[in-house]
Amino acid sequence: MHVHNHGVAGPTRVLKISVAVTICYIALLVVAGIRSHSLALLSEAGHNLSDLLALLLSLVAVYLQARPPSATKTYGYHRAGVLAALVNSVSLVAVSFFIFYEAFRRLQHPEHVHAGTMMAVAAAGVAMNGIIALLLYRSSAGSGADVNIRSALLHELGDTLSTAAVIAGGWAIMVTGNYWIDPALSFGIGVLILWSGFGIVRETLNILLEGTPRGMKLDRVESAIREIEGVNDVHDLHVWSIGSETHALSCHISIADIPPSVSERILRDVKERLHHEFRIDHTTIQFEHVNCEVAHGCVLPVSENHEHQHHNH
Repeated sequence: MHVHNHGVAGPTRVLKISVAVTICYIALLVVAGIRSHSLALLSEAGHNLSDLLALLLSLVAVYLQARPPSATKTYGYHRAGVLAALVNSVSLVAVSFFIFYEAFRRLQHPEHVHAGTMMAVAAAGVAMNGIIALLLYRSSAGSGADVNIRSALLHELGDTLSTAAVIAGGWAIMVTGNYWIDPALSFGIGVLILWSGFGIVRETLNILLEGTPRGMKLDRVESAIREIEGVNDVHDLHVWSIGSETHALSCHISIADIPPSVSERILRDVKERLHHEFRIDHTTIQFEHVNCEVAHGCVLPVSENHEHQHHNH
């Protein structure tokens, strides 16, 4: 969810409800897992504990992202959500490796598992995680690609699938009496956690390192600008993300020696193309009327016969 001031109330309410419900379910998983000797349920408790952290971080990030820019934070706090997602995803990776260790130990020494308890608690988890995932999805409708809310949503979707697998595993244990199924399920849950965690880690690091936004091709952006009438050349092009769904661009554009009123039309066309095709709204575009020498930026020769226009937005 790309959070604006008018969109905070809905997600905040959903996140608060999700935190309260998740705390109750973690307590149920721990008690049931210990009583039934089920590593799968205890793995789910670990998974849900990371969910709880994810939801708390998202709650803080939603508040911070809504704060306006200031003299010291000129871009605002858009990256608060990105940092929250990074911490959240790193915690997922750590939880997955702990589950792998415990599952390997249990495979060597299987323990008697109360399959009925496994299935009952997992069924409650499917309902709870499914409802929370649906609420998160609906609260972020229209802007659900924000990496912060998406990381929390991935947690919940992963939990829904893994708890459904625990139900199937409990049934298989009841039918076959093979208790190794419990740690085997834990391995599967760990792989699911690891996969979702690494995906978010990769994306958040790309944003923090100011890489080209996910799914965006720099050559396509350059081609789109070059197609605009009046643009002679494009260079020193940079595209990065301020937040997960807030993209910025800076570039140098060569144009003919034309009146400012005509160059304003070119600037307007460039900005409209960037907005509609790439969702880039924060732009810094420098117009040039002469060939320049590029070396870590553009150095223009000083001349009374040439104008050097800057158009910043």
